[in-house]
Amino acid sequence: MKSLLNIIKGITFSVAILAAVSSCMARKEYERPKSVVDEKLFRTDMLPTDSTNIANVSWKEIFTDPILQGHISKALENNLDIRIALQSITSAEAYLKQSKAAYEPTISVGPGYSFQTQSLNTQTGQLFGDRRYINQIDITASVGWEADIWGKLKSQEKAQLATYLGTVAAHKAVKSDLVASVASAYYQLLTYDSQKKIITETIAVREKNLETTKALKISGTVTEVAVQQSEALVFNAQSLLIDIDTQIQLLENTMSLLMGEPSHTIERSTLETQNIPIDLKLGYPAQLLANRPDVMRAEYSLMNAFELTNSAKAQFYPTLKITGSGGIQSLDIDHLFSVNSLFASVVGGLVQPILNKRTIRTNYEVSLANKETAYLNFRKTVLTAGKEVSDAIRVFSVQDSFIALKEKELGAYKKSVDYSQELVNYGMANYLEVLNASVNSLNAELNISNAEYSKMKAGIDLYQALGGGWQ
Repeated sequence: MKSLLNIIKGITFSVAILAAVSSCMARKEYERPKSVVDEKLFRTDMLPTDSTNIANVSWKEIFTDPILQGHISKALENNLDIRIALQSITSAEAYLKQSKAAYEPTISVGPGYSFQTQSLNTQTGQLFGDRRYINQIDITASVGWEADIWGKLKSQEKAQLATYLGTVAAHKAVKSDLVASVASAYYQLLTYDSQKKIITETIAVREKNLETTKALKISGTVTEVAVQQSEALVFNAQSLLIDIDTQIQLLENTMSLLMGEPSHTIERSTLETQNIPIDLKLGYPAQLLANRPDVMRAEYSLMNAFELTNSAKAQFYPTLKITGSGGIQSLDIDHLFSVNSLFASVVGGLVQPILNKRTIRTNYEVSLANKETAYLNFRKTVLTAGKEVSDAIRVFSVQDSFIALKEKELGAYKKSVDYSQELVNYGMANYLEVLNASVNSLNAELNISNAEYSKMKAGIDLYQALGGGWQ
C-alpha cells in the first residue's frame, strides 16, 4: 500500500511540473490593442490638454442641490435595475469560483450494493448447472484529476474572471446612467416649473390685453377681429399651461420609477438656485478606458473572447487525466470491514482527439470570429465615447453665448409688444402686429428657459461621457 502511494505521488509530481511548463508555452497572455485609442479622439479645438479629469469627481460635488442629492441617493438604493445588476454580479462570482475549482481533483464517496444472478441458458449458466446469487456490498471513494498541460483550465478561469469584471463594470454603468437620468429629470422638472410660471404670467397679461382690446373696440379703434384674436391668444396660453402641467406629472412619475417608488409628487427647489460646477477638464482620451464603465465592459468582453480562443485551441492537444478509486468490498456485510476487503486502482492516460477534430476546429473558428467581433465592439464603444464627449463639449461651450443672444431677442420682442400696443391705441398700427409680437415674446422667453436646461443637460452629458457618476 505504501509503494502504491509513492507511485501516485511520483506521477502527480511529474505531471504537475509538465503541466506548469507546458501551460506557459501554450497559453497567450492578453494585451490591449494599441490602436484602440487615438489621442485625437475628442474634438477639443482650442481647449488645453490637462491630465485632470472631472470624471474622477464624485457626483455629490457636481450636483450640489441637497434635495437632488437625496433623490439620487434614494435611487441608488432602491432602483430595480441596480438590484438586477447586483444579482448578475453574484451569479458571475459563483461561476468564477467554479472555474477556480476546476484545478482541484473531483472526489466522490459513497456506499454501494449490487445483486447478480446468471442466466441458465448461457454457457456460464450451463457450466455451473444451477442458479447462483451474488450479493456485493462496497464503500468506494473515487478521485479524478485533469492536468492543465496546455492552459485550457487557466484560460477558462481567465475568461470567467473577465465575465465577472464585466458584470461589475455593467453595475457601474447602471449607476452612472441612473445618476445622470435622475439629475436630468430633476433639472427638466425645474425648467417646467419656470416655464409654468412664465405661461401663468403670460395668461394674466393676455387677459388684461383682452380687456383693453374690448375697450378699444367700444371706442372704435379696433374691430371685433382684434377682440377674437386677443381671446384666441388667451386660450392658446391656457392650453400651454395644461400641457406643461401634464409634462410635469409624467416626469414626476418617471422620477418615482427611477427611485423604485410608486408615482408621487417630487420635492424640488427652483431653477434659479442651480449651479453645476462643470469645469472643462477633459483629461486624456486613454483615461476613458479606466473611467467609462461601458468601455471597461467592452474590453472585458474582448478579454473573455480572447481567453475562450485559447481554451478552444487547447482542445486540439492531448488531455492527461488521472483517475483512482479505492475502498472496501465484500460479498457479505460481516467481512466488509476486514483488511482483506480493501481494494484500490489508479489509471492515467493521454487522450488525443482524432475523429472529432472537425467539431474542435469549428469551435476554434467560431471563437476567432467572436474575438474579432468583441474587438470591433470595443473599438466602436471607444469611438462612441469620443463622439459623446465631443458633442457634450460643443453644446456646453456655446450655451452661454446662445442664452445671451436669446435674452437680447426677448428684450427686443418685449419692446415690440409695448410699441405696437401703443400704436394700436392711437390707431396707427394693425392689431396683428401686437399679436405677432406677443407670440414671439412668449416663445423667446420659453426658449431661454430651454437653453438654460440644455446647458445643464450638456454638463451632465459631459460628466457622464467622460466616465463620471458611478464613484
